[in-house]
Amino acid sequence: MENAKTVTVLSKQQKRDRFLANLVHYLMLSPFFILFFAFTVLPVISSVVLSFFDFDAVSTPRWGFLDNYLRLFVQDDVFPKALSNTLVLAIVTGPLGFFVAFMLAWMVNEFGPSVRTLLSFMFYAPALAGNVYFIWQILFSGDAYGYINSTLLSWGLIVEPIQWLKNPSYALPIICIVQLWMSMGVTFLSNISGLQNVNPELYEAGAIDGVKNRWHELWYITIPSMKSIMMFGVVMQIQSAFSISVVPIALCGYPSINNSADTIVSLITDVGTSRYEMGYAAAISVVLFILMFATKSLLGKLVNMAGR
Repeated sequence: MENAKTVTVLSKQQKRDRFLANLVHYLMLSPFFILFFAFTVLPVISSVVLSFFDFDAVSTPRWGFLDNYLRLFVQDDVFPKALSNTLVLAIVTGPLGFFVAFMLAWMVNEFGPSVRTLLSFMFYAPALAGNVYFIWQILFSGDAYGYINSTLLSWGLIVEPIQWLKNPSYALPIICIVQLWMSMGVTFLSNISGLQNVNPELYEAGAIDGVKNRWHELWYITIPSMKSIMMFGVVMQIQSAFSISVVPIALCGYPSINNSADTIVSLITDVGTSRYEMGYAAAISVVLFILMFATKSLLGKLVNMAGR
């Protein structure tokens, strides 16, 4: 018993000594943790708590329990459309966007340094430039001066201009194309960086062990070696996919025709900053957070499975 107590005391003393030895490092990291807690953890906790209240940013919050969630899933006619649009955009610009960015990076990586640098810049340029969606406003302008309408009219394929961004049948597909074009830059750059850091000796060893073609190299060597980089790309792509709002509002306005291009984030912006229904906006934010977390977990498992 005395020996056990002595081991326990020594263990606690060792932990205390280790803490004091690393105290300087903890102090250096403390500004990050304080800011992270203040601007990330605390807002998330506040949103979850606020989602159970009726709050208009002026009056005292009133306890409502599940009223906001019941309103969200039972009474709100806009939320199902915004949820559907967000999921479509997330599927197109999320997994599909990640897959396209990875395959492009894989192919571009085969070129020489100068060509690879030029192509990398071209693919990253939309993300680097920021708000370049005005180009698409000109392309899909609803008058005869829009480039697409002008071309189709000159070819005799249509007799009058098409209202591309005001037609529910065209609005969401156009938003998918624009967002996919704009969102692949970071993922593409991270993937090509990961490809550059794969140990070339692994390919030589793979050839000796029976790897026969480039697809086998990709599946058995490249993807397992890039698992951490790919996970970063997945997280960034999810964040980009579920936070879409600027492009739909800029191209189609808010609310769009029949809510055909509205997203959850644009709905949160409208509810929180225009109607000041902060509790209801917090409930929508909680639902969006759950969706993002579930999608991240699913894609993380898929990446891990591909990396085995």
